[in-house]
Amino acid sequence: MNRAIRRVGYALTALILVLVGQLTYLQVVHADHLANDPRNVRTFLRDFNRPRGQILTADGQVVAQSVKTSGEIQYQRVYPQRELFAQVGGYQSFLVGNTGVESHYNSVLTGRDRRFQLDNLGAFISGTENTGTVVLAQSMTAQQTARDALGGQHGSVVALDVRTGAVLAMYSNPSFDPNPLAGHDTTAVNLAFFLLNSDRANPALARTYRERFAPGSTFKVVTTAGAIENGIAPPDRVYPQSESFPLPQTDSAIGNFGGKSCGGGTLTQSFLQSCNVTFARLGAEMGSKFAPVMSRCGVGSVSAPIAPPIDLDPPASGSIGPAPDAPDARFALAGIGQGDVFVTPLEMALVAAGIANGGVIMEPHVAQDITNADGKVIRHIDKKAWKTCMTKTTADALTAMMVENVRNGTGTRAQIANVTVAGKTGTAQTGIGASPHAWFIAFAPAENPRFAVSVLVENGGSMGNDATGGELAAPIARQMLEALLAR
Repeated sequence: MNRAIRRVGYALTALILVLVGQLTYLQVVHADHLANDPRNVRTFLRDFNRPRGQILTADGQVVAQSVKTSGEIQYQRVYPQRELFAQVGGYQSFLVGNTGVESHYNSVLTGRDRRFQLDNLGAFISGTENTGTVVLAQSMTAQQTARDALGGQHGSVVALDVRTGAVLAMYSNPSFDPNPLAGHDTTAVNLAFFLLNSDRANPALARTYRERFAPGSTFKVVTTAGAIENGIAPPDRVYPQSESFPLPQTDSAIGNFGGKSCGGGTLTQSFLQSCNVTFARLGAEMGSKFAPVMSRCGVGSVSAPIAPPIDLDPPASGSIGPAPDAPDARFALAGIGQGDVFVTPLEMALVAAGIANGGVIMEPHVAQDITNADGKVIRHIDKKAWKTCMTKTTADALTAMMVENVRNGTGTRAQIANVTVAGKTGTAQTGIGASPHAWFIAFAPAENPRFAVSVLVENGGSMGNDATGGELAAPIARQMLEALLAR
């Protein structure tokens, strides 16, 4: 009898221990996962029935805030800047979910981040709200400059702090007003979401970091870096003058812009002319050695895209180039930023920033500080290196070429009085019958770089088939740099 009782006692003790262990796991170890699971209706409702922290610009303007309502759901998100920050700030929607900063920093904005609980134990114990505020690196002025400089043309502008990776402006047109998605009227929200996603212009797509484009001649900075570091582009090498370059193992050839003849000089001279035949030649000569060069700068392949880490949801799209085992003809096309090469505007801004920063690309981030309800900074977004694109010696050589390009080459429309600007133009072919994309990447001041920009105007913008990066995109980059330098 005693033995049977002992067995029952042991079994009950084991069951109690299992139950305690399971409860401990759920409430401590697995708590964050359960709290943030989108299927957790209680957490979801709780987020809409409590205050939520603000999203602010670097100069203190409100991007997102919660307002009290009289309905069953007690709080509604409001976006005073409408389309200006929609693709960065994102939205919080009862029906269609969260995007952008609203999604990535959800635990901060709701105050569920453990740093807030540790920072304010009194509030945590008493049960009072201790929401967080996300302060962006973007200022109102910089973001408005990006929008206004595009002038209604479809395109993207990205501006970075070259030393920290902070995203100082990031805007693409078309954009959208997130306010209708934050409403509580089910029918109205569903209609707004349907109309947004059925718009053929696709304004919900953040083209700055979610869409890939052929970079054209802006990619020649990567080609130059690879050629220098692979030892096939010494300063004294003279390149032949030609109208075209025959693609290896094919019956096709790459021509220069406008069918002109160029080359016949040093690499710097070809760079200033943006001479296709020279850079296609270098791409072909590097062949498979070009792939690791691109990878170091943040460009992968179709099977293995490389995406920069960024504090936004959904994350950045990966940029791609030829596969490592591709034939030399594909690398010749890559040498002029065509063929298999497709990148985001953010990626080209990062390449420019990497050159400016001595070859090191910093991780991009849209947030600058996290503060508590009292305005105290509890976390500053620290700088962190992402890629080493090239050596400092190579970066310095490229900087000199880019400076000369703005002074006397294809990028003269990016000149700023009393400021040395380094830049590279690009005009990317987009297919038969389609107008080219106009690109420009730049940084300034070249002697002590602070800001890098990437500008893309899609399908020729206001100039149509006559568009070039130098004519259309360079002036936009100049306006962006002027605004940042004035700040």
